[in-house]
Amino acid sequence: MRIVIQRSGKSNVRVNSKVFGEIDHGMVIFVCMEKGDTLSTVEKAAKKIQSIRIFEDDDGKMNKSLTDVQGSILAISQFTLSWKGTKGNRPSFDQSMPPTEAEHMFNQFLRILKESHSVATGKFGASMDVQIQNLGPVTFCLDF
Repeated sequence: MRIVIQRSGKSNVRVNSKVFGEIDHGMVIFVCMEKGDTLSTVEKAAKKIQSIRIFEDDDGKMNKSLTDVQGSILAISQFTLSWKGTKGNRPSFDQSMPPTEAEHMFNQFLRILKESHSVATGKFGASMDVQIQNLGPVTFCLDF
């Protein structure tokens, strides 16, 4: 499982030119389910997302979590993250989980996140236009 996190102000995702999901502030996460991911992987990733401290405190240090800043999550499925870029110049997505399994695992991930946070999403498998107000900019890549 690979996740890219961006600390975000107002952000949204559009499908067919219509807003499908949006947040006022929090984080935008791009999520790739990979072969071999399990429910345990998803739970570990969700716990990390919920507790990672990427928001600034009064001293300007990244010391606050999503809960501390009462932020939301905009979660976007993105299978293209599975390409590591180490071989060749044409991306291969062989490590991506097959779509049916990936959608099920992505939905499990969302279910866990929604237990403690407001979560908006894109549409799994759709072509999406994502508009992100990346604050900082602050971006992290996590592999599970």
